[in-house]
Formats: sequence, C-alpha cells, structure tokens
Amino acid sequence: MSTSFVEDGPEIELIRSARFRKEREGEWKRLSDLVLHVEKKGLSGLTFDESLELTGLYRQSVNSLSLAREISLDQALLHYLENLTTRAYLAVYAPRSTMVGLVGRFFKAGAPQAIRRSWLHILVAALLLFGGAVAAYFLTISDPTWYYAFVPGGLSGGRGPEASEAFLREALYGENSGSAERLAAFSTQLFTHNTQVSIMSFTLGVIGCLPSGFLTFYNGTILGTFFAIHQNKGLAFDLFGWLSIHGVTELAALIIAAAGGFRLGAAVLFPGQRTRGAALRHAGRDATKLALVAALMLLVAGVLEGFGRQLITDLWSRIIIGWSIGGMWLAWFVLCGHNQKATS
Repeated sequence: MSTSFVEDGPEIELIRSARFRKEREGEWKRLSDLVLHVEKKGLSGLTFDESLELTGLYRQSVNSLSLAREISLDQALLHYLENLTTRAYLAVYAPRSTMVGLVGRFFKAGAPQAIRRSWLHILVAALLLFGGAVAAYFLTISDPTWYYAFVPGGLSGGRGPEASEAFLREALYGENSGSAERLAAFSTQLFTHNTQVSIMSFTLGVIGCLPSGFLTFYNGTILGTFFAIHQNKGLAFDLFGWLSIHGVTELAALIIAAAGGFRLGAAVLFPGQRTRGAALRHAGRDATKLALVAALMLLVAGVLEGFGRQLITDLWSRIIIGWSIGGMWLAWFVLCGHNQKATS
C-alpha cells in the first residue's frame, strides 16, 4: 500500500511534471518568442522558414497540452500550456491586421469584389436614376412647367424655363464674376443635395428598398429636367460637358450608395435560407463597402467640382477629364481583386 502511495503521490507528480517540462521547454520558449513577434509586428514580420516553424511548434504545443491533461500534470503547467496554445492559435489562424493592411485589402480586393457581387443592385439603381431622367426630360420638353414639379425652388439657381440662353451659357462657363459666383453656389447646392440623397438612399434601403428606389428615381428627374431646360436653349451638350467633369463620379456614387441600400432591403425581403437578422448581417458586409466607396467617390467629386470646374472651362477638356476619371473607377471595380481570396 505504501509503495502505491509513493508512486501516485504528489512527489512523483512533481517529478513527472519537471521531467515533462524539461524535455519540451526549449520548444515552448521558441514558440513563445515567435508568438510575441507576431503579436507585435504581425505575420509579415516572419520569414518563410519562421512561419513554418511557428505552425509546427503550435501543433507540438497542442499535443503537449493534450498529453499533459491525460497524465494529470500540475495545474500551473496546464495553465501555462493553455495560454501558450491559445496565443499561438490566434497568431497562426487569426493574425492581427494593421490599419494599413485593412485599408490595403479594401482597395485591392474588398471594395471591387463587393461592387462586382452587387452588379444587379447597381444596375437597378442606374436604371431608376436614368429612367427618371428620361421621363422628366420628355415631360419637360413637351411642357416646361413640369420643371416646377421636379426641381425644388432652392436648387434651381435661376435656371428655370424663363432663363435666357445667354444666362444659361454664362452660368455654364463662368464668363464673368457674377455668373461664376452663381455657378459656385448652384454647384454647392447640387453637390449637397446629391450627398444627402446618397446617404438617405443607403440608410433607407433597409425599409424594403422602396424609399431608396423612389429617391434615386426622383434625383434622376431633376437631372432630366435640367437637360430639357438647356436643350430648349440649344445648350444640352454644354450642360453635358459641365456635368461630366464631376458628375460622372458624383452620379456613380449616388448609384452605388443606392445599390448598398438595395442590398440591405433585399436581405430583409428575401432572406433565403437564413433568418432575416443573419441575412441582413451578411448583406451588410458588402453594403458597408459600397457605402465607403460612395463616400470616397463623393469626396473626389467634391474636389473636382471645387477646383476642376472653375479652372477648366473648355467643353471637350471637361468631357475628357470627367470620363477618363470615370474609366479609372470602372477599371478599379472590374479588374482588381480577381487573384485574391474573396472577402466578405
């Protein structure tokens, strides 16, 4: 009986734990050093060989923990191994991302992939916007009083059916200081209006898509009405050039913001196999990326409107610059992120 007590007693357990630790302590220390390095500098701070070593030592530490539990070693050693393996797991399978890394992944893959996954919602938003523009254009061409039904009074900037061709031309090209000031005020109002519509289209999309759809269609009617007013004075192409330099980016941002709202609304209306809450969370990942892209594009549009519109008055230069920038947005959306793992 006494012999059995000595073999199974606390003295033998301590000797066993000490031997177990001594045989593996070097590996644990090396693993701890690698994990600490990853925690401070990320996985990118390791060489290829060190990365392989990290994964191998992590697996060995898991085996050590399993064996330690099986032979009932002292609790202090168990706690040490549990802590070490948890930190190693996070280092191997859930590495911390730096802000630079997150931003880089957003631009390289996250945003363009989200745009491509949302192509149908973007198409619907574009059809609503330009459908509203076409409808309002033909209505206003046939009866200019439709202008007052579509355009808020504070947004017109004097550009109504009664405006002369000379007034509209001066407003487009800023040929004198007074027209330049009116143009700046009108542009600011239009940009503010479109920004507000973009925000509302995104946030209200969750209510079954209808509010976002209505806002997008309505914003298109304002665009179509302005084109009709200028067409009646023979200045539609001049307006097209004036809008191109910032409007290509600005209107695309409005469409993308509305598409983000549609993604949220579609998740609520058609959750599929998921619960509505789970579908909304899943759709929210791409919708948030669309909102960030729209915000970035509105920022760029604001810069183009604030500087390019005043400094560049040549019609074809406005068109070339505006659509070239639009082409760069399109290239980003279409070409980037194909060779990287899809992010959600």
